[in-house]
Amino acid sequence: MRSACPRAQPTTDLLLVLAVDTSGSVSHSRFELQKKGYVAAFRNPQVLNAIRSGMTQSIAATMFQWTGPHLQVRAVPWTLLKDAATLDAFADAIDKAPRELFSGGTSISGAIDFSMRLFQSAPFKGLKRVVDISGDGVNNRGRTVTEARDDAVRQGVVVNGLPILELEPYLDRYYFDNVIGGPGSFMIPAETYQVFPGAVLRKLVLEIAWKGK
Repeated sequence: MRSACPRAQPTTDLLLVLAVDTSGSVSHSRFELQKKGYVAAFRNPQVLNAIRSGMTQSIAATMFQWTGPHLQVRAVPWTLLKDAATLDAFADAIDKAPRELFSGGTSISGAIDFSMRLFQSAPFKGLKRVVDISGDGVNNRGRTVTEARDDAVRQGVVVNGLPILELEPYLDRYYFDNVIGGPGSFMIPAETYQVFPGAVLRKLVLEIAWKGK
């Protein structure tokens, strides 16, 4: 009796890991502004149009909260996004996800390392793999962020950033020098939490529609 062949993973244009800062500097109101920004972005027609511009006309995304080197919690599991219904469901899942971490330092390196493990468990194959880090502070726990970033880039992963400058006005320079990496990597800073939703939307549209190799 022949053993069954393993089923091939469905291919999608992009595997996107969304890493959301929930460290001690992120108050309840700031966390809610982040969450509402992602919810609004995934419900915006611009994101669906970007998805439809791809080869498979689909992406897969997951979201987690992060603080310290070993403090990460999945908020939304891997989800295939291909139409208005799946995008609305993903936005609803983000909206309903409670905050589960509140302190532990700011370990961007830990967030990148956790993202790499999420790629390994993804039920889809992505033509691109992107880690999307949002945060309001520099790496102050765990290994150096450049080591984590460089390890990810060597494995073909792009690291993008959304630094929030409300507490550290020059955080965008830190993200540019230390956090983002890989072909076509970029960051879009948000000067305050209040303008975070617009920055999220611009960033998602760019990274989904990017056709680089």
